[in-house]
Amino acid sequence: QVQLVESGGGLVQAGGSLRLSCAASGRTASAFAMGWFRQTPGKEREFVALISRSGTSTVSADSVKGRFTISRDNARNTVHLQMNSLKPEDTAVYYCNARSTLATHVALGYWGRGTQVTVSS
Repeated sequence: QVQLVESGGGLVQAGGSLRLSCAASGRTASAFAMGWFRQTPGKEREFVALISRSGTSTVSADSVKGRFTISRDNARNTVHLQMNSLKPEDTAVYYCNARSTLATHVALGYWGRGTQVTVSS
């Protein structure tokens, strides 16, 4: 079991940047691939980015490629999502996830409670 707590969300203007962080406790984060998903009201949760246990492999959604960067610090049991060139359509609750695979299916792994990101136009 692993517990995940997100931080770093907030309100930002379009074109701005935010950095999300996720702190893991319980089992060590290095035992899991970790990543981020997001959800807006009335829509299904969608994949954003994942990073492998070692941090050497990443996968990301086409909608965020070139703008969002995922990274991790296994010594601190944390994973980060640097979000640049934010767009209003990036507005969502962002959830941290820990899982045993880089497969992007939503219904896998452990979840944090989410952090709100709002991008104003």
